[in-house]
Amino acid sequence: MRKNRFFAKALLLSLSMMWVGLAFSQTTDALNTFTPYSIFGVGNISKQGTALNKAMGGIGIGFRDNRSINYINPASISFRDTLAFMLDFGMEQNNNYYSSATSSSAYNTFNMHDFVMTFPIYKKSALIIGVTPYSSVGYKFESKETDPEIINALGDVTYQKYGTGGINKLFLGGSAKIFKNLSLGAELLYYFGTIDRYSNINFSNSGSLRNIKTGDDFVISTISGKLGLQYSYNFDKEKSLTLGATYLINTKLSGERTKYTFSNTTSEAVDTVSYNVSTNTDLQIPGELGIGASYRLQDKWMIGADYVRQNWKNASVPLTPGVNFLPTASSSIRLGGEYTPNRYDIRYYLKRVTYRAGLYYDKSYVSLNGQQINSFGITLGASLPIYRWYNAFGFSIDMGQRGVVRDGLVRERYIMLNLNVSLHDIWFQKYRYD
Repeated sequence: MRKNRFFAKALLLSLSMMWVGLAFSQTTDALNTFTPYSIFGVGNISKQGTALNKAMGGIGIGFRDNRSINYINPASISFRDTLAFMLDFGMEQNNNYYSSATSSSAYNTFNMHDFVMTFPIYKKSALIIGVTPYSSVGYKFESKETDPEIINALGDVTYQKYGTGGINKLFLGGSAKIFKNLSLGAELLYYFGTIDRYSNINFSNSGSLRNIKTGDDFVISTISGKLGLQYSYNFDKEKSLTLGATYLINTKLSGERTKYTFSNTTSEAVDTVSYNVSTNTDLQIPGELGIGASYRLQDKWMIGADYVRQNWKNASVPLTPGVNFLPTASSSIRLGGEYTPNRYDIRYYLKRVTYRAGLYYDKSYVSLNGQQINSFGITLGASLPIYRWYNAFGFSIDMGQRGVVRDGLVRERYIMLNLNVSLHDIWFQKYRYD
């Protein structure tokens, strides 16, 4: 038994090193997301939480469960078995379908999403460490010149825009029960990653005309923080109400920004037109305030709701030339719940499964032509128990829509599949039998 535990822990450590390595070795050759709205600001804000949270519409601020990890609110980490070590490893697949007034397309991506570990410190306190994406950039646009006068003078002209990369979030947090029902938590955040945006003009008659290649590259490396609290009131031994709040600290993203323009011909001779490196990235993540609540009947069901607001109006973000883009205040309303028929049933496996569902409505920070880009969706999921000590395989399905087909905008319909493995083990346990 001890050998099995040793190999299990060694495997967990290997997976964690693999995930961190992959996060730091991302290149601009692969798109980790695909949405035309990631061309703006810091890109597409990733949905936080594990498959457990995502199955319930994304709630987590007022949610606590000693059988699983909820890193959305760092204060929830102290609600746990005092000797338990927990780990969550998640992946996601996005299936996206786009429609505009003139065309339609589809794009699929598959990525690792989170790797999180939590373990106790002393009695009613615990630590958490993990890595997950904060935002992602992925888009490709290509169009050809249609003006006959330009074509007659210059030949065929192709315009290209594409972007890759994103910002990852490495976090180390702690939580402790201050009073019987009050928990406080804090996380130290480290944002890191690269965002690369390119804009090219290619001439078919490149023997006499030089192609133009411009780029705007960001390398991000910044420390920030997040605070959280939760208060739980027990009506009796089974019924409880939990209230929570979180605050993400306003952060200017440090690093480097490189803007350049090159020109070249088919002979591959490249001339540098401009090349400028600055330590001012002009990127910022504004403060975010979230509140949430949940009502639970122990080991049976739970319902909850979250509200999150983040004011991007005065945030520093690069503007896109030729596009009427302005950052605006974003907000999100999330509702969800879970139900377990009989957690301790020994005859019927499906009665031990935890079923989840939720819905959400998000107002993004992107405003185009005076119209805010919003999204809504429904979520479904479940946790399938395996072996013992609350180990489980979880999944969630997020079906939603963002944007509309009017005013020159793009409607994006998506189906997101999230998979995760939750492992639970008891450490420092003295065995009576070996």
